[in-house]
Amino acid sequence: MLICCGEALIDMIPATTAAGEDAYVPHTGGAVFNTAVALGRLGADVAMISGISTDLFGTRLAEGLAASQVGTDLLIRSDRPTTMAYVMLKNGSATYSFHDENSAGRMIAPADLPAIPEACTALYFGGISLAVEPGAETYAALCAREAGQRLVMIDPNIRPGFIRDAEAFRDRMARMLAQADIIKISDEDLDWLRDGPDTPEAKARALRAETGALVILTRGAEGATAFFGGGETSVPARKATVVDTVGAGDTFNAGVLAKLSEMGFLTKSAIREIPEDALRAALDHGARVAAITVSRAGANPPWARELD
Repeated sequence: MLICCGEALIDMIPATTAAGEDAYVPHTGGAVFNTAVALGRLGADVAMISGISTDLFGTRLAEGLAASQVGTDLLIRSDRPTTMAYVMLKNGSATYSFHDENSAGRMIAPADLPAIPEACTALYFGGISLAVEPGAETYAALCAREAGQRLVMIDPNIRPGFIRDAEAFRDRMARMLAQADIIKISDEDLDWLRDGPDTPEAKARALRAETGALVILTRGAEGATAFFGGGETSVPARKATVVDTVGAGDTFNAGVLAKLSEMGFLTKSAIREIPEDALRAALDHGARVAAITVSRAGANPPWARELD
């Protein structure tokens, strides 16, 4: 069993009404929510830990998880509002404006955390949930509590405009990355975390050396490179007609995790010994899943049957 830990929110996507007026349409989203949904649709045994409101948007989020076969028993429910993210699209690429004050997701505390089921072998963390307190420190506490016995994957998925205390964020990220078994990081995120003239590849090698984790560097249309015990290996991005990039990285993560789980490598001991061919298969599966997601509007990950 895999548990995704992090934000679930409402993406307000630009649209045009029948009268030709600009409008926003609410869609379920959030980086970690998208990954959980994609994993469920790919047939993985997955649940989610997140602060979810009891308001109408929170109900919609919980129903969306259940509809995609994601376990909801570990959700932390409250009457605080749901986080809203207003999406701006330019040439298919998305930028975000977040409204998160006093939200159900942001305000979770360590005392709210559920017990982790014995069947859980891996935890996934990422997204804006790692950027804002007090919830970010709650997820950091969960990571520290469980990292000794369960595989941990982290995707920083950095939104600079959402980070109010860069020093605190860097400190938290350093602590969590040091506990990770798998780090997936984009070239842009790596450049933000590690200032300097080195190439993203050089920075990824340094991150691998410092943490001992399997580091997966993604470069958008240029594909992904993994830095691991056996060296380095790369896969190209799958060709797709891009509608927008909302959820692309999130579903890449799900594809990688689903394939690693299917092959029996989603444990702390197994991931250290993963052979190159298995790692390439996982990366390519992630690229395949992401290519379907970018070919349609919004974060709409494919079901396993769509890959046949």
